[in-house]
Amino acid sequence: MNGQVEEYSVVVVGAGMGGIYALHRFAELGHSVHGFEGAPGVGGVWYHNAYPGARVDLESDSYSYMFDEELYTGWDWSERYAAQPEILRYLNYVADRLDVRRNLSLSTRVTSAQWNPEENRYLIKTDTGRTVRARYLVMATGNLSRPKDPDFKGLGDFEGEWYQTSHWPQTPVDYAGKRVAVIGTGSSGVQAATEIAKTAGHLYVMQRTPHYVVPAHNRPADPVKKERLSRKVLEFRDESYATPVGYVLPPPVGRGVDYSPEQRLQILETRWAFGGQCLLSTFTDQGTNIEINDVVSQFVRSKVAQQVDDPQTVAKLMPTSYPLGTRRLVIDTGYYPIFNQDNVSLVDMRDNPIERITATGIKTREAEYEVDVIVFALGFEAFTGALDQANVRNEHGQQPSDRWAYKPQTYLGLMSNAFPNLFTLTGIQSPSVLANFFTLNNYHVDLVDKIIGYAEEARAERVEPTLDAEKKWGDHCNEIAEPMLRRAVDNYMVHVNRYDGSRFFLPYAGGFDRYVADVDEYLGEKYEGFEFTS
Repeated sequence: MNGQVEEYSVVVVGAGMGGIYALHRFAELGHSVHGFEGAPGVGGVWYHNAYPGARVDLESDSYSYMFDEELYTGWDWSERYAAQPEILRYLNYVADRLDVRRNLSLSTRVTSAQWNPEENRYLIKTDTGRTVRARYLVMATGNLSRPKDPDFKGLGDFEGEWYQTSHWPQTPVDYAGKRVAVIGTGSSGVQAATEIAKTAGHLYVMQRTPHYVVPAHNRPADPVKKERLSRKVLEFRDESYATPVGYVLPPPVGRGVDYSPEQRLQILETRWAFGGQCLLSTFTDQGTNIEINDVVSQFVRSKVAQQVDDPQTVAKLMPTSYPLGTRRLVIDTGYYPIFNQDNVSLVDMRDNPIERITATGIKTREAEYEVDVIVFALGFEAFTGALDQANVRNEHGQQPSDRWAYKPQTYLGLMSNAFPNLFTLTGIQSPSVLANFFTLNNYHVDLVDKIIGYAEEARAERVEPTLDAEKKWGDHCNEIAEPMLRRAVDNYMVHVNRYDGSRFFLPYAGGFDRYVADVDEYLGEKYEGFEFTS
């Protein structure tokens, strides 16, 4: 079709969790829809993040599409916390079951999307030479999808193999018996190190900042629970909408200040035994009261010494520079015990930073480590990386991130003023990375459908939020985040204005349930805050 301009009502960019559902939903509603995905297969982050040990950090039965009973009951998870290969198989199962591939072009990356105000269309170009026009552009590119590339001096001199967890090869990587360095100890680094330690000749875990790590207590999936949930799939989805994180967990027990120290310890032990993310929401005040947060943080730190034998290693592994919950909590399946193995060494980079990569390994300020394989677990260019890569521009030549240099500016985390007919699923100032992405994508795609439907009923050709609505929503988000301990700690969720140092928390911090209620209140029955233009 090179040389021709194809016409669509809706174009979806990305074929991960959000893109798959968006393609299905808009086709089901009768739109002419097409999707573009840069990878050779569907799956998004679960296609690219194929590193050893990659695993979901919330329970599989909630990490699923819940808009269709037959779709939900037709798949059986094998584990409480599914591993990457199984999640990718699941997403392919869904893509096949919903027949979304007929409207999807794989191995096709969007290189530009330019809004034309005369036509009220986006002109979209791809790296394969195709050009399409679309009335609506739905960016399902995700927040954690563009890798943060390593920029260490001397990397080009390294004679061994190096890989990124966030862009792992689709062919097997052989590290058995080899000397391996994993750089980074966030969630990906912890998972990769745990798995690589099983067979590596020697593993160097290179840590700059220790993270709070809690057990998943993974085990085979519970068929009784699956049967119970299968009888009420849509109800289970609605229950998930009514939770702070978009999936059902043991609820908070109330304020920590209302319990005695002994009671708090007993409650925390119960949460530790349950496993997973529930420790983050044990007490309602642990995210705002530093004294209660200290109780939870110290409880998790105390568990390190129970799993690691060497006191010096224990001290290095303990996170003490920030409160629990102000950075991503890491869910593990056996991380700390690897440091009792003879073939694993912890390299603390706080006082011994990497100076350069050499031909044979890694040189720090104090030592050199000869390795055969380097694994970079450095994370992502969060929130705007993939959006910027698609080069979406409005009639003034701006990208969305250009308007966010000072502070985030969106309406409902879904649209931005001056960018008509552009929807960013799970975007800034939505619950985003703080919520179950399956649940949030389901909710957002359905919301986009309603906004487009309202526009068509009004015979409007363009829709965008007003500046006033955007400011009101931004002020609301900032007010919610103001008392949070998390806002004061540097991490990828905090935007620091380089001009005056002001800080803005990028996700909506009030919880998924409050977000749903706020959206209903802000929109009303006439989609207030949006300007519909004929």
